[in-house]
Amino acid sequence: MAYAIYLRKAHENLRSAERAFDAAAYNACANRAYYGAYQAALAVLLAKGFTPKTDHKVVQAMFSSELINNRKIFPARLKSYLSDMQTKRNIADYEPIDTTKKDATIQLKQAREFIALITEEILI
Repeated sequence: MAYAIYLRKAHENLRSAERAFDAAAYNACANRAYYGAYQAALAVLLAKGFTPKTDHKVVQAMFSSELINNRKIFPARLKSYLSDMQTKRNIADYEPIDTTKKDATIQLKQAREFIALITEEILI
């Protein structure tokens, strides 16, 4: 099952983000935290019968519209998580500034919550 592979990757990336944070590698933390959340979103969309392209904007839109707005599976507060996290990931990867410890903390917190809620939903 493809969704199980994406969920495993989500947890692997979350662990990588946590290790990066502990090593004060905040740019890497922001990157891995986002990818963990993104892969968790792919996993739950597949588990719920959707076949999204692996395009980031498509996955973000489908997650919000189908699983938050239409089916009400996830709380509305998650609606902006993926896009906000991608913005921080883009800054970490492509801008000539470093991710701060504060931003990495927020990124990691959101990734933990997002992945935990999705894992719970999939494993029910």
